[in-house]
Amino acid sequence: MNEQATEMPKPKLIGTKTDISYTERQAVRLLISNGKNEIIIIHAQRDSYYKLPGGGIEVDENHHLAGEREAMEETGCKVQVHGSCMATTEEWRNDLHQISYCYRARLLEDTGAPELTDDEVADGLRHEWVSVEVARGKMKECRPTSELGAFIKERDLYFVE
Repeated sequence: MNEQATEMPKPKLIGTKTDISYTERQAVRLLISNGKNEIIIIHAQRDSYYKLPGGGIEVDENHHLAGEREAMEETGCKVQVHGSCMATTEEWRNDLHQISYCYRARLLEDTGAPELTDDEVADGLRHEWVSVEVARGKMKECRPTSELGAFIKERDLYFVE
């Protein structure tokens, strides 16, 4: 896991740690560019928020591989993650303690065929390419209808700012 060998940026803290037992999770988030000054964002239609592609890091994966897998699953895009981690967040949400690492990636191929889970289909996930300014605006203006959506809004808005 050579990505973790470099010093990580100090995380933005989201939520408040309380005196309970937490499930530990590490995740990767991606700012994927397509060469047209656009990034991909995902609209969770059911709960009215926008997010960046990404998700949990599997036991046998490094950060780059996890990001590339998650991009394909959520957007149908084959990407190449590059460089060091640009930002991190540390979340205390309900009984979850999650650290998210954000990386840049570039589009290699858009297959147009995401591999969404049943939960992601139920959430109404749809992705779109937009400028960073438009992404920032959509993330700022959205009004999540769930606690999860509010946490994701704060986390991913931090990554695009």
